[in-house]
Amino acid sequence: MSTCTWLARLGLLAVMAAAAPATGRAAPSAPAAIAAIDLAGPFATRSPWRFTATQGPAAADPASLPGDEAPGAVTLCLRSGASGPCDPQLQTPLRAPASNDDLFVTPHYLGRADVAPGAAGRPLLLVQTASLHSGDGDQLVLTQALAYERAADRFVRVYSHLTGRNNNQEVRFIETGALKGDIISAEPTENAPYGFWISVNVLTSAPAYKEVLRYRSATRYGDGNPLAVIDSEMANIEQRLGLWRPGAPPPLPAGACPKPHLVRMELWCR
Repeated sequence: MSTCTWLARLGLLAVMAAAAPATGRAAPSAPAAIAAIDLAGPFATRSPWRFTATQGPAAADPASLPGDEAPGAVTLCLRSGASGPCDPQLQTPLRAPASNDDLFVTPHYLGRADVAPGAAGRPLLLVQTASLHSGDGDQLVLTQALAYERAADRFVRVYSHLTGRNNNQEVRFIETGALKGDIISAEPTENAPYGFWISVNVLTSAPAYKEVLRYRSATRYGDGNPLAVIDSEMANIEQRLGLWRPGAPPPLPAGACPKPHLVRMELWCR
């Protein structure tokens, strides 16, 4: 065999070896579809708008033992057709990076993605994503709401709010009742007496959500009330908005509430 032929075969073998998968090493998995919503019907859009979410392969879990894995990164895509670029509104990080290797700016959990009935029959696209868990089990949770502007044939973000999870925080879209279409948030105060900041946001014609109420809760952190803070505060919220008066039956949470009674405007069910 001539030297030229031998070198040619050696080069071919090298190319084949580089192209072949390594023995015992799995090929990277493709992102998996975890949500798909046709928005054309519910929003009567001019273009075939669609929301999709995919999840990448499992990632190293920073809050667990070496080798443990967490769910892969979630990618959200809102676009006006079957192909083309994704609208950048839903592709923003959960928060501004605290460092170059901040692991908590990318969503890894999709908590909610659906069309909700807004005020005056105006639908909204609600999307809630969360980060990896930290060492104490906490997470960043981002809640976003988008409305459709028919004249411009586009979706606009009308609400965006970031919270944690470990201290009974919650952001809730109200789907029924006197507050239908409003968004209520409950977040812990930073000083004693430890309670929660309750905020009520209402959708305006702009469209945008506007805060119309903010107060310090009657509910105290760790007071033993098993109700979610927003449920325990609902009578307080509605009274401050002129929607409920003392003496009337208090607004009750979904599910059983066998012995509803108010203690300093905090609802208890026992």
